[in-house]
Amino acid sequence: MAVREILLLGNPLLLQSCDEVRRDELESLGPVIQDLHDTLLDFRRRYNAGRAIAAPQIGVLKRVVFMQINEPTVFINPILDQLSEDTFELWDDCMSFPDLFVRVRRHRSCQIIYRDLEWIEHREMIKDDLSELLQHEIDHLNGILAVSRAIDGASFSLRSQRRLLSR
Repeated sequence: MAVREILLLGNPLLLQSCDEVRRDELESLGPVIQDLHDTLLDFRRRYNAGRAIAAPQIGVLKRVVFMQINEPTVFINPILDQLSEDTFELWDDCMSFPDLFVRVRRHRSCQIIYRDLEWIEHREMIKDDLSELLQHEIDHLNGILAVSRAIDGASFSLRSQRRLLSR
C-alpha cells in the first residue's frame, strides 16, 4: 500500500484513546496493516530502529498494533493484564519523537490478551524487552506517550547524545 506520515509529538491525535476494532471491520483493516508494515520498514531504513508501530501513529484511531521482530504480528484490541510488581528502567524511544529518548519505568512482565486477523483470541505471558515494547505500543492506543511516563525532569536526552546514556 503506502508509507504513511508518522504523527509527531505535539499532534493532538496522539493523545486520543482509540476505538476497539469490531469483528465486521476486519476486512477493512488490510490496507491499514499494510501501511503500518510499510511505514515501520521505512522508519527502520531511515533510523536503524523500530520494532512495532501503533495505528494512531499514522492517524488511524483503532486499537491495532503491528510488530515485526522475527515475523510480522498483528495485535487487535490488545490489553495488558497481570502486570508484575517488578519493574525496570530504560531509555525509551518512539517513532513519534525519533530524536528523543525518555527514561521510563516499565513492568518486567505481563500478560497480553489480543485477537489476530482470524479473530482468534490469544493470551500470552511476555517479559523483558517484549513486555516493555508492548506496554509502549498499548500506551499509544490509550493516548499515552512515553514523555508522560518520564521518571523525572532529567529523564530526557537527544538521540545524538545516546552514547552518553547509561542503561
